[in-house]
Amino acid sequence: MGLSRGLKGGVLASRVVAKDWKLKQRKPVRHKKIRGLIGRLTEPLALEVDFSSTFLEQAEYGPWSLLIVDKSPLAMEVLPDDEGDRIAFPTLRGCLAWAPEKKWCAVDHGAIPFLLNGADCMAAGIHSACESIEKGDLIWIRDQEHSKPLAIGWATMNATDMIAATSGKAVKSIHHVGDELWDLEL
Repeated sequence: MGLSRGLKGGVLASRVVAKDWKLKQRKPVRHKKIRGLIGRLTEPLALEVDFSSTFLEQAEYGPWSLLIVDKSPLAMEVLPDDEGDRIAFPTLRGCLAWAPEKKWCAVDHGAIPFLLNGADCMAAGIHSACESIEKGDLIWIRDQEHSKPLAIGWATMNATDMIAATSGKAVKSIHHVGDELWDLEL
């Protein structure tokens, strides 16, 4: 764990430094053994994914539990803020590979630079969203024009509020293009 230091050397706050993160407990798994995880991943997003002929591994990386498919981290499990059951969701690489049809919101080109720097998604930049989004859902944010994934985060409002709102935070980001998980080399 790294520490941030102020101008005079005092500790401001402790935080996890990305370069300190390492893959831990990386192990191969059988398709049958993670059937529940695959169900939690595919059902809410209406994904059609066949893992039967792939090499599957699980590993811990920072705050995420990863599902590695053919040496690419395509899915993650995260704990919700209310400390409920772990939620399975594609990583951004998984969103690129599988193109989920649910749990997305689309932002205009003005929001993209901020999202790529890890900022939370503001409601003013959202132009459309999947109708099934409820407050507290894990969702993916995509580019309005090209439908490419930009970030993943927790919805702080439902879909109708996201589209109607002109101010406020709509999605609290947890993973974005260019972060440590995106740059993970296996």
